[in-house]
Amino acid sequence: MHLNIIMHIKNDYVEIRKMRTTIELSDDLISILRSLAVKKGCRGYSKLIEEAVDFYLKENERRELDRGNILKMKGSWNKKEAEKTKKRLEEIRRNWKI
Repeated sequence: MHLNIIMHIKNDYVEIRKMRTTIELSDDLISILRSLAVKKGCRGYSKLIEEAVDFYLKENERRELDRGNILKMKGSWNKKEAEKTKKRLEEIRRNWKI
């Protein structure tokens, strides 16, 4: 992996502004990224990669928070509420489109 870190020194601390790295992507992903970059008017696809990573990290954090909140509620529903919720989740999963 190649790293090139741009640092800014201010008031005796170092702030990392940008980092360059090398990643390996399939030819299909590269083609899609190039097409999206052209549609968005970008010179390259670094911005798209950054947006994708940012989205992934935020979404992953949101899911983890959701899981944590759900686990905290364990035992807080009565049997009727639990069955109703279970049926609703099963219905949602049946209609899930990937």
